Amino acid sequence: MSQTPKVAVVTGASRGAGQGIATALGQHGCIVYVTGRSEKAGDAPLPGTIYETAAAVTAAGGQGIAVRVDHGDDEQTRALFDRVRAEQGHIDILVNNVAAIHDELTLPGRFWEKPLKLADIITVGIRSSYVASYHAAPMMVDRGQGLIVFTSGSGASHYVYGPGYGAHKVSQDKMAADMAVDLRDTGVTALSIWMGALRTGRLLQLIASDPAKYAYLEKMVETPEFTGHVIWALSQDPALAHHAGQTLIGAELAENYGLRDAGDRRPPSYRQSYGVAPLPQYTRIIR
Repeated sequence: MSQTPKVAVVTGASRGAGQGIATALGQHGCIVYVTGRSEKAGDAPLPGTIYETAAAVTAAGGQGIAVRVDHGDDEQTRALFDRVRAEQGHIDILVNNVAAIHDELTLPGRFWEKPLKLADIITVGIRSSYVASYHAAPMMVDRGQGLIVFTSGSGASHYVYGPGYGAHKVSQDKMAADMAVDLRDTGVTALSIWMGALRTGRLLQLIASDPAKYAYLEKMVETPEFTGHVIWALSQDPALAHHAGQTLIGAELAENYGLRDAGDRRPPSYRQSYGVAPLPQYTRIIR
């Protein structure tokens, strides 16, 4: 555990991946600002609130701070980072995880046959990650250190659920690559991590809806905390800058760092399971 607590912001942490990442960072003694809109039961179709996640962070050994933020509102995002600066003076880790995921996403049908609201992931997902990074980067650059992580997945490289979801994933990877160009020589690293299928309420709901179709996921799932431990290991890696701009597969990073998931499991990589890997980025820069 670090002697001086690291300060982290995890967006979209009421439940799911964000909740797990925040809780794992709490296990490493971090001060974690937990953002989201859910403050009480019934605020969302699935259980989980920012206060429950903040309490889990504190119970894990860190300090959880719940902040209600609608990441579709730029002013609320700015106010979040103003608060972090006022209370902590800096930020070490930003995890861009928030995304507007609606239940209809996994329904059968082509994109025009599903509700138009599925396009919300472009605003609360793509744009919101840009805005959060916009406010976090100056604080990190001022200190000459920091880590900006985009949570992503294999939908960046193959069809998953439709074009909105895919656009979100590939945008996370691309923002990490391009922000790393601007952050070069500042000491701040931006990168993207592909998470596997996560054992969250949403996934368990999906498996239950058609056990025959989705039973295979049970053998592949990662706990939501798994990526949080990977992020912590990255943040402590003296060679972190080597990963700047890259899209990394969390399961592969875990192998490199000697990490295991709950139950001493070694989640498979998409590269290993399906031959799917992040899209290449080229070194050409036009300014």
